[in-house]
Amino acid sequence: MRFFGTTTVALAIVATLPVACNRQETATEQVRNDAADIAQVRNRDQAELEKRVADLELRWTEMESKVQQKNRTPTIALRNEVKEDVAGAREAVANLKSTTPDNWWDRHEEATRRTLDDIEADVRHFVPTARAVRDVQIPAPIGTASSVDQRRAEFVDVARARIDALESQLKDVKADGPRETELKDTQARIDKLQDDLDRLKTVEPHDWWDLSEKRVSEYIDRVERSIGRLDNDKAAAR
Repeated sequence: MRFFGTTTVALAIVATLPVACNRQETATEQVRNDAADIAQVRNRDQAELEKRVADLELRWTEMESKVQQKNRTPTIALRNEVKEDVAGAREAVANLKSTTPDNWWDRHEEATRRTLDDIEADVRHFVPTARAVRDVQIPAPIGTASSVDQRRAEFVDVARARIDALESQLKDVKADGPRETELKDTQARIDKLQDDLDRLKTVEPHDWWDLSEKRVSEYIDRVERSIGRLDNDKAAAR
C-alpha cells in the first residue's frame, strides 16, 4: 500500500509538470509580447517626431522667405535663436533614439540646464544690469542609486530657485515692436520650464519614456510657436 501511495504521488507530480511548464511558457510569451508592443509604440512615437521636425524645418525655410517678402523685421537675436532651436529640435529627436532607462534622467538634467542658460542669456539681453543667477548652482550628478531621489529633488529645487529669480528680473520689462515679440518668446519659455519642473516633482522612474518623448514633443511645439511669431514681428513705431 505504501508503494502504491508513493507511486500515485509521483505520477501526480509528473502529471503537473506539463501544466507548470505551459504556464511558464505562457508567461514568458506574454513578456515578449508586452516588450514588442512597447517597442512598437516607441518606434511609432519616434517616427511621428521625426516627421514633425521635418515639417518644422520646412516651415522655418518658408517663414524666412515670407518674412523677407512682407518686410517684417524680427530682431537678429530672435531670428538666430529660432534658427538654433530648429536645429536643436532635430538633435533632440535623434538623441531620443538612444535614450534608455539608465540615461534618461541625465539627459533631462542636461536639457534643463541648457534651457536655464538660454533663458538667462535672454533675460540679460533685456536687463543687462540684472543680477546673475548662474551662481545658484544645480547639483552635479551624484551617480549612486541610493541618492537618486534626493538628487532629483535637489535638482528641481535649485532649478526652481534659478528660474524664479529670472522671472522676477523680467517682470517689469516693457517692450514694443520686434522686442515685444522677443520678450513674449522669453516669457513663454519661462512658463514652460515652470510647468516642466512641476511635473518633475512627481515623476516615477517607469515614466522615463513618456517624459522624454513629451519633452521633445513640447520642445517642437514651442519652436513652432516661435516661428509663427516671426510673421507678427513688425518694426517698432518711430
